[in-house]
Amino acid sequence: MNPQNKIMQLKQKLMKLGPVLPGSISKQWNVCGTPSCKCKDSKKPKKHGPYYQLSFSVGGRSSSMFIKKEDISEVRKRLRNYQEFKKLTTELVRAHVDLIRSSGFQEGQYDR
Repeated sequence: MNPQNKIMQLKQKLMKLGPVLPGSISKQWNVCGTPSCKCKDSKKPKKHGPYYQLSFSVGGRSSSMFIKKEDISEVRKRLRNYQEFKKLTTELVRAHVDLIRSSGFQEGQYDR
């Protein structure tokens, strides 16, 4: 496939991708401060949770947010979309480099 067609195809795929989220999901359990709580039992402690947390970095800044259990599948879908986004953008850059190598820096070659 010639580089210009590849660029068009990749741009179309990117436009159809949908919402994206970077990062990863972790499960966490908690021990509270109530002395008589089941989480403090000396023989069989039962921690609170699980709680789901998304940890991510955007623009060099790390952050996290808690996720409701009912939102986990949607978050996972957006994480997969982000992985596909990264793959497609890398391919797009390669296609632009291939186009420059084959055609040079011609004006108007990116109009599509």
